Amino acid sequence: MFCTVGRPLPLTTWLAVPFVFGIAVLGLTGLGGLLLGAPGPLALSSPLFGAGAAVALATSGAVLWSAPWQRRWLRRPYPAAVVVLGVLVDGVRVPAVVVACLGVPVTALLVARYFHERRRTAELAEAGLVSPAPPC
Repeated sequence: MFCTVGRPLPLTTWLAVPFVFGIAVLGLTGLGGLLLGAPGPLALSSPLFGAGAAVALATSGAVLWSAPWQRRWLRRPYPAAVVVLGVLVDGVRVPAVVVACLGVPVTALLVARYFHERRRTAELAEAGLVSPAPPC
């Protein structure tokens, strides 16, 4: 059983999760390659898309589904479609500079969002509006 903490996730945000995850991972990998002097292109890989799909599946319990059909037709099929896309684009080469220029800002935004949510949750718990999260 997965444990989700925090407020519900909007559907559009959840749909972006696998791709934001993939861009962040590729961006950090591209940055590492550039810093180490290996500016060759990076290849997209199906395991990267599989990991993104796993993150989407793990967070699907926190999504604000606005209609019952969305839960049925998106919760499991969407991550499966992401895996299929990963198999189709496996091996496609992307320039490391482009990946780093996209991935580093995305990673910075994810880290900033994490600290913002952590601060917001602490303030709500201090005000007594939410109870502290139970251990998972």
